[in-house]
Amino acid sequence: MFVLELTYTAPLDSVDAVLPDHVAWLEEQYEKGFFLASGRKNPRDGGVILAVAEDRARIEEIVASDPFTVAGVCAYRITEFIATKTAPELARHRQILG
Repeated sequence: MFVLELTYTAPLDSVDAVLPDHVAWLEEQYEKGFFLASGRKNPRDGGVILAVAEDRARIEEIVASDPFTVAGVCAYRITEFIATKTAPELARHRQILG
């Protein structure tokens, strides 16, 4: 499991110009099963995404395809963690320490 933290690197008007494409991209990732939750940070200086994928390389590919990344309006911080405890709704994403 991964926490993706976005930090805006451009003024909000530049971010907002790309926002419709970013939202469409988010929807695609939800449909493909990669994203579990997402939203803006408060204050609005970026966002956070909870994601799942087979490995970090796949997450890096996904992040690289974000219209925010392509437009250069945000930077990503990717944190991988082992989800050993989850809410019942996320049980299929639980991992066992090995």
